[in-house]
Amino acid sequence: MARNEFRFFLSCDINLPVTFKIERLEGKLSARKPPDSADDCNIEEKKPELYVESLLYIDGAPFGLPMRTRLESGGPSYCWNELITLSTKYRDLTANSQLAVTVYDVSCGKDEELVGGATIHLFNMKKQLKTGKHKLRLWAGEEADGSINTNTPGKVPKEERGELERLEKLVNKYERGQIQRVDWLDRLAFKAMERIKERESLKNGSSHLYVIIDFCSFEHRVVFQESGANFIIPSPIASTNELVTVWDPEVGKVNPSEHKQLKLARSLNRGIIDRDLKPSITERKSIQRILRYPPTRTLTGEEKQLLWKFRFSLMAEKRALTKFLRCVEWSDVQEAKQALELMGKWETIDVCDALELLSPVFESEEVRAYAVSVLERADDEELQCYLLQLVQALRFERSDKSRLSYFLVERSLCNTDLASFLRWYVAVELHDHPYARRFYSTYELLEESMLKLGPSANSDEDGFKLWQSLVRQTELTAQLCSITRDVRNVRGGTQKKIEKLRQLLSGLLSELTYFDEVIEKLLLIVHRCGSSTPFMGSSSVHDLWCASNWFKSSRYYHKIYGNLSFQPIRSPLAPRVLITGIIPSESSIFKSALHPLRLTFRTASGGSCKIIFKKGDDLRQDQLVIQMVSLMDRLLKLENLDLHLTPYRVLATGHDEGMLEFIPSKSLAQILSEHRSITSYLQKFYPDEDGPFGITATCLETFIKSCAGYSVITYILGIGDRHLDNLLLQDDGRLFHVDFGFILGRDPKPFPPPMKLCKEMVEAMGGAESQYYTRFKSYCCEAYNILRKSSNLILNLFHLMAGSNIPDIASDPEKGILKLQEKFRLDLDDEESIHFFQDLINESVRQGRRSGPDQIFSSNESKKMRKQEKPTIAIPNPSITAMCRASSVPTSPVGLANAKSLKSSCLCSPTTHAGSFRCRYHRNTILTRNSMSVGTKLSELGANMPVPPKLGAVAGNSDAS
Repeated sequence: MARNEFRFFLSCDINLPVTFKIERLEGKLSARKPPDSADDCNIEEKKPELYVESLLYIDGAPFGLPMRTRLESGGPSYCWNELITLSTKYRDLTANSQLAVTVYDVSCGKDEELVGGATIHLFNMKKQLKTGKHKLRLWAGEEADGSINTNTPGKVPKEERGELERLEKLVNKYERGQIQRVDWLDRLAFKAMERIKERESLKNGSSHLYVIIDFCSFEHRVVFQESGANFIIPSPIASTNELVTVWDPEVGKVNPSEHKQLKLARSLNRGIIDRDLKPSITERKSIQRILRYPPTRTLTGEEKQLLWKFRFSLMAEKRALTKFLRCVEWSDVQEAKQALELMGKWETIDVCDALELLSPVFESEEVRAYAVSVLERADDEELQCYLLQLVQALRFERSDKSRLSYFLVERSLCNTDLASFLRWYVAVELHDHPYARRFYSTYELLEESMLKLGPSANSDEDGFKLWQSLVRQTELTAQLCSITRDVRNVRGGTQKKIEKLRQLLSGLLSELTYFDEVIEKLLLIVHRCGSSTPFMGSSSVHDLWCASNWFKSSRYYHKIYGNLSFQPIRSPLAPRVLITGIIPSESSIFKSALHPLRLTFRTASGGSCKIIFKKGDDLRQDQLVIQMVSLMDRLLKLENLDLHLTPYRVLATGHDEGMLEFIPSKSLAQILSEHRSITSYLQKFYPDEDGPFGITATCLETFIKSCAGYSVITYILGIGDRHLDNLLLQDDGRLFHVDFGFILGRDPKPFPPPMKLCKEMVEAMGGAESQYYTRFKSYCCEAYNILRKSSNLILNLFHLMAGSNIPDIASDPEKGILKLQEKFRLDLDDEESIHFFQDLINESVRQGRRSGPDQIFSSNESKKMRKQEKPTIAIPNPSITAMCRASSVPTSPVGLANAKSLKSSCLCSPTTHAGSFRCRYHRNTILTRNSMSVGTKLSELGANMPVPPKLGAVAGNSDAS
């Protein structure tokens, strides 16, 4: 909807009964007069019993029967909350319709006592139907007067209105959605309003009674119009000079005369003449201006006519095709046919423009098929950058099995990464019921095509095995969800939950845990089959370990292991990585409400990879942001600008679950708490006496570039809720952001800065006057101009996400995309944009130095978050009760530092060294009363010998939890 567009309903078109709710009575009832006879009730014994009578008046005359509420005696706060439906319909109302409300008391005697009455007009001065809550002041002892010049108006006179009336008017607008909702700020505002009410009531001591009435609301405003009339008779215009608003029912409709002229000008008979037409200098400038429009810009009638007129001369301009297709009248069969013929002869467009043709604006199957043919030119790496949006574009196709779905499946068959991500992106959308059938068709097509696939030249894995490996990813996530639920149900602290997690992961034949234990069991199968191994009958742990390695290299491994379900699983985050199990001793949980799991997987290559698994959190928005960070990093590197970004992997495996790549790092909040400055932290890992600020020049350059890259990206994407706990720093100086719960300009804090630049970050660059800070601003401006050149690509990708269920996009897709477009400032040239962005940097630094709301959030909320997410380091063996200090372990889920970097320092508490054992980073024998046999076995194996899982990995250099 356009910014200045006004949408409304006409009252004569609403065939619904007039409905409203009588909520409550506010104020203090005045003391009753004493009864005249002894038969009357005692005032002290009886409470008032009130009911409300409502009657509709049309043009000063009663219309219909009066409606009464139930009796209410639960004073002093009388609350009915009763819905009243009149027999009169909205279409029967006139501009002078009034609602008369009268309150009666029947608690004493046979006669009803009149409490008071008031009236309210149903239409305001602008002839718009009143909606929402209204507070009517009762005229004590008077029945509501419904005449045109009423004697009991419920509206408080202007001269008597005070602060309470002003606040109530704002609350009414708030409840109707005319004021933006900010939860934390709303709670503070309502508390302040309650205090103001109490103060005003004590100050004024008002004895007035008020009735609260809530009128029903509609999607748009309701404007009064009589049935069968096309205009409003402005009765007061003859006697006054006031302006009268007249609503035109034809607003927004096509002008028949203009439409006819347009059809004649676009007549196909002019095709012969138009072939030889060349635009003048003025027309050429207009055309170039139109071609520079962003894809979100709607063309006017004159602009469409100009492009159609010179369509033949524009065929050599590939940028003009999308704009030309927007000006085609697709309902005209002949015109559409000519447009498709020209499209086939047009200069081939770029992949960026092809994405625009897949948006919901273009419904023609031929146009969308042409866009897919252009996408076929993209390589797999580029296609993976757009895969998430291409899956969302399936919503806009006209059939379940479209050209786009076949294209995505065909390309996935040749690339394992594409196949894995396509399967996950489609599977997640199966929860969207309106489009579940369409996404299931694509899922089914992928499965059928892959099962028919034979072995490739580079691998012996055929389509069946490949599909089974992808399906097992779902089994893996299902088991992780089950484990997460079991861990959450454990009563006690984080340490008990960690022990429960490791116990669950150490299940004997669990598919998730140790395939080596399975091999040991399979050795027994080989023995029973009559075969022998060099290690049969040995009870030594070392021999069993060697037996496992022997079995892996033997013919039995491929024969038996291949027929069981204990095959390696492709990592959902990196499908080319095969994972063979989980290391329980290096797995842990985070101390937060959702208890996310931090898991360490073994890989088939002999290494390990760490991921975070979350259940109960929607990661689709984080997935989109990280995809954009990865795309922008690629665009910058194509221009030879590497800003050392960290686009860690994120995959949503459901609407409330997903995985994240684990990046060893620390939050800036923790770094500043422990080291007082960023420079001191970097000096610990990359010291250089001759370098700038005591660190190596490479480390400082990495920090400056990463700060510049994320400053630009977070500004463009409008990422909010930035504080020191979701800004993480790696040991090599790479800074990156996490936790993208607010994007496209949304922020829980009031007046946030354009980008997050705290004073500590500026000080790490040497201050605002240093050459390194100047270099930071130069990188920012250069990156901003590079990304502005690709604004159409980014806008097209977000436009394809318009139908998704991502919270910050689904709330108002059009508004979100317009906010994104504004951030690019396409009205400026490169030099002007440099000055613009430098001003943004200066403004962000100024706000970062102020002691404002960000410091409040950082000091209070962030401390709570750090307290919740801080993990506990513990020795995995339950018999060992020594606890290690967690002060040097990072707090953020994505940014927990690798404990290997801490092995040089002892993590044990002082009481630990006083006991009979030491921390596992000291390679001494671990002895306790309950684990003597375990220590003995470890002594036999030696310090560097890996420990079988069932014994508990209590030695070596594994990561701390």
